[in-house]
This record gives sequence, C-alpha cells and structure tokens, in this order.
Amino acid sequence: IEALSDSLMSLSTNEVNVKIMHRSVGMINDNDISLAKASEGIIIVFNLSVTKQMINKAKEHGVEIRCYSIIYEAINEIKLALEGLLEPDKVEESLGVAEVRNCFKIPKKGIIAGCYVTDGKVVRNAYLRVKRDNKIIHEGNLTSLRRFKDDVAEVQESYECGIGVEGFTDIINGDLLEVYEIKEIKRKL
Repeated sequence: IEALSDSLMSLSTNEVNVKIMHRSVGMINDNDISLAKASEGIIIVFNLSVTKQMINKAKEHGVEIRCYSIIYEAINEIKLALEGLLEPDKVEESLGVAEVRNCFKIPKKGIIAGCYVTDGKVVRNAYLRVKRDNKIIHEGNLTSLRRFKDDVAEVQESYECGIGVEGFTDIINGDLLEVYEIKEIKRKL
C-alpha cells in the first residue's frame, strides 16, 4: 500500500493532484464504495479480485473500480488520466498567405476577395488575418473558398481563388490574408 500510494501521490503537480481518501488491505466493502461516491473518486484494487456483488454495487452508485496486478500499470494509467485533465497548449501554425488582387460583391455572400496564393496553402474554415501596410486590420474566419465556380477545401501556392472573410467587407487590392490554424498539443506530466 505504501509503495503504490506514495508513487501515485508523487504524480501531483500545481495544476492536478492525487488525493488518497482511504487505503487499506482486504476486499472492497460497502463503506469503500460509499466513500468513493461521496468523494467522486475511483477505487484502485491491487492484487485482489472483486466480488460480483461489489462490482454491481459500484455500478449502481456510479463508482469506477480499477484492478491492477502490476504497480507500474497502475501508476501509468493514473498518470495518463491526470494528463487528460491538463489544459492543452495552443500553438498557432501558419498555413499560407494570399494577396488580394480584386474584390467582388456577390449577392447574399457579401464581398469576396479574388486572391493569388503567394505562399503555402489556403484552407477552408481556417483562421485568418487581414494585413494592410504590415498592420493587422482584422482577424476572423475564412468562411468560403472557391476556385472558379467550385467550392474547394484548399488552394495551393501559385493558384488563384476567391476567399470570403467572416464579418469584414473593407478588403482592398493589395491586402494580405495570412491563413493559420490553432493546434492543441496534449501536455505531459
């Protein structure tokens, strides 16, 4: 019990922590299930079998029972569960840049920027920044992407396309549209 509980407690950080409410030897009993339910915790069983009666009672009360026979498996699973509680890091990844060459007013769609992709690629439903004279004048979503009359998912470098920008109609020739996405990276303990 000491080795397992100490190893689990050592997984605690400033953001997530392990609290051991009770530890004892022997079979699971009604009090263990009641305590786990009240504390919204789980029951960890090491090198023991659990009776069908206790499994059914735990299910009734919404308590999870996890059984292990190898200490490292228990530690690794709890570590993975704690990592799942951590807020992921958000990283911006640049996809491409398009230069506005012409603007078109389309009924029911608004202003569509006729663009030439100068770098990377433009992807539908990505985020974008409108830059004029190296200053950001708008940030929003890329709402529509067309090549000729076809809706497309992406347009590669050196091709022309029509881009719709959510909530922004003041696009002029020469504006640059920087397209990017936000990726979430799972954090480790």
